[in-house]
Amino acid sequence: MISNYHTHTKFCKHADALPYDYIAQANKDGCTALGFSDHCPYPHDERDTWSNIRMKEAEAPEYLRLVREAAKDANFPVFAGFECEWHPMYASWYKDVLLEELACDYLIHGPHWVFVDGDFKYAPEIQGAKVIKDYFINLVDAIQSKIFTFVAHPDLIMAFGREWSKDIEDGFTEVINAAYECGIPLEINGLGLSREKIQSGGILRYQYPVDKFWEMAGKKGVKIVCNADAHKPQDVIVLAQKARDYADERGLQYVETLPLVHRLKNT
Repeated sequence: MISNYHTHTKFCKHADALPYDYIAQANKDGCTALGFSDHCPYPHDERDTWSNIRMKEAEAPEYLRLVREAAKDANFPVFAGFECEWHPMYASWYKDVLLEELACDYLIHGPHWVFVDGDFKYAPEIQGAKVIKDYFINLVDAIQSKIFTFVAHPDLIMAFGREWSKDIEDGFTEVINAAYECGIPLEINGLGLSREKIQSGGILRYQYPVDKFWEMAGKKGVKIVCNADAHKPQDVIVLAQKARDYADERGLQYVETLPLVHRLKNT
């Protein structure tokens, strides 16, 4: 019986099924708490915020309604949230719209992008010392905002075979220190463990999680949460367990339950 606070639905356009399907499967597989954290919508502006992988703003109330309706059939607490990137220009959107107006239960930070020359660039693809430094500055800023309950796949930048370097180590050090000081958990991501391993620096490794990063995080004593990042109902418990197995094999301590509350009554 384990928890999972990182779950996607078909609203994000690259996952399967609706909240009811995930809850029905989690009831069968054994679950202590389930959090839905689909990719958040963004306001309409001139920027490309990757609308092809997230719900529209108008769909957000329906997404939350379906989560809360399906939760009535759950044998465990269910929470409705969003996975958000970070840029200070959207701070009010996260706080005033997603958390307050829509009354979602929690937000998680997915460090997928960095703002470069007017566009959002995908973290695993960025190159150059300045851009990498800016990426980590943005990630630290997200942590220090204290808007987010935890940071999802904090080592995502290492996907696609990026090699370890001083720039990467320095950036990860800042991220881990910020998470420790702010008491924000970092996530071991089960979906990354299910993906094909890659060659990097002469070794075959997971795209993420990355062993060196988690060795650093463990030594610092940062809070750790283990989640599935499920995009299919059958992955909720299986991938959440994979994340825990990864932690256990490396002697990493993790929290099982997050201190979430339902922001709407009767949910």
